[in-house]
Amino acid sequence: MKELLYLKDDQLKDLIEKLFIGYRETFSDSKKILDKYSIGLAHQKVIHLLSMYEGISISELLKRLKITKQSLNRVLKDLIKIELIFFKKDDQDTRIKHIYLNEKGKKIFNEIFETQKKRIYNALLSSSSEEVINFDSVLKKIING
Repeated sequence: MKELLYLKDDQLKDLIEKLFIGYRETFSDSKKILDKYSIGLAHQKVIHLLSMYEGISISELLKRLKITKQSLNRVLKDLIKIELIFFKKDDQDTRIKHIYLNEKGKKIFNEIFETQKKRIYNALLSSSSEEVINFDSVLKKIING
């Protein structure tokens, strides 16, 4: 554990590479499903967030994705075209639109989630409780800067 106190650039580069490869492999697991519906990773990210934050506003979705309105609009148009999402206007402020997955959208999310879950579940299952807790803690620290 002492070596963590003296992380060298090469060790940090190795960790960044592992984060990248872990991300790449987790998201490549769902490629067949995405191809089946003619959608890509950008669509998957939106679908994932819509499943997590049902009824999220467009502005909140933009903040979470950290993308431009133009990029989000392209993805939303595609998801509307293949009938995966719907919008509802806010009850108090009709300028605000909330986005929801419809049943077909939820079905596709579940297909994607089931493929990704296998990799994550197997990694967690083959880890000790302490490793899982520490991994989660470190990820939160990376996310929060």
